Amino acid sequence: MTLEGRYQTTEQQIQEAAELLRDGKLVAFPTETVYGLGANALDFLAVSRIFHAKGRPETSPLIVHVATIEMARELAAEWPETAQKLAERFWPGPLTLVVRKKPVIPDIVTAGLPTVGLRMPAHPVALALLRASGIPIAAPSANRFTQLSPTTAEHVRQGLGRRVDYILDGGGCEVGIESTVVSLVGEAPSILRPGGVPRNEIEAVIGPITAGPHPVEGAHPSPGLHPQHYSPRTPLLLVSGGRVPEQGKGAYLQLRSAALHNAATVNMPAEPREYAARLYATLHELDDGGYDWIAVDVPEEAPEWEGVLDRLRRASFR
Repeated sequence: MTLEGRYQTTEQQIQEAAELLRDGKLVAFPTETVYGLGANALDFLAVSRIFHAKGRPETSPLIVHVATIEMARELAAEWPETAQKLAERFWPGPLTLVVRKKPVIPDIVTAGLPTVGLRMPAHPVALALLRASGIPIAAPSANRFTQLSPTTAEHVRQGLGRRVDYILDGGGCEVGIESTVVSLVGEAPSILRPGGVPRNEIEAVIGPITAGPHPVEGAHPSPGLHPQHYSPRTPLLLVSGGRVPEQGKGAYLQLRSAALHNAATVNMPAEPREYAARLYATLHELDDGGYDWIAVDVPEEAPEWEGVLDRLRRASFR
């Protein structure tokens, strides 16, 4: 099936977007996780426009998207066996591999660190754009910094407006939360950010992995490590047992509790992948509902829920 047949994107639009990227412009495009705000990863000035458009601090590195494993290896100063195993198992897909970078990647992409996060996205529109442009694409989520990540083209339009030069519409994002980030630099692999690929699936390929550092100041080894992130405008509260505020107009994302009379209740899936796929889209909808608060049932502490729990905790940080 052609892109035009399945998505709101034509081959001509792919070519136009690819040309804009080569000219140093910003293009928002869909991935299976969230929509990304892309620029030529090898162009310092183009990448600097990403930080300006998002209001993003330069201490937060960007993920570089590639079309093939071979393209990733061309950007990596070192490509350990663990990287090859994980790429062969999970690419294209929601897994970012942090490895040592070659000098061709500007320091602005990596927050001045000697490492870079590389990922091959699974969305057909993203892959078509990478192939048409012939360049690696640096792309964080296509939203203002710390705000709710976009999972539709309309979310991008509402959040960034004229700050982006072109938007490719590829429909809704199937995974719904950002990629898992795994560092392969150092003595042992470590998870820097949980996400679309659960820890146990990664460990099944390369063995035990540890939790990485989570600095608050200075250059971060991964995106998504700020205490407040992925946040709706409406205050988000984590609750259990249906204990929500008694005052104000609220919405309640229910996972296991009984329906409430003083809140608009949304039933969320009990399966982690389905929950993740619906989370941001649901929060975007509620954020436009004029609520005073959004209460969310806290999922259980389990490896398959790590990505969702991370997003909820950062979204609720105040």
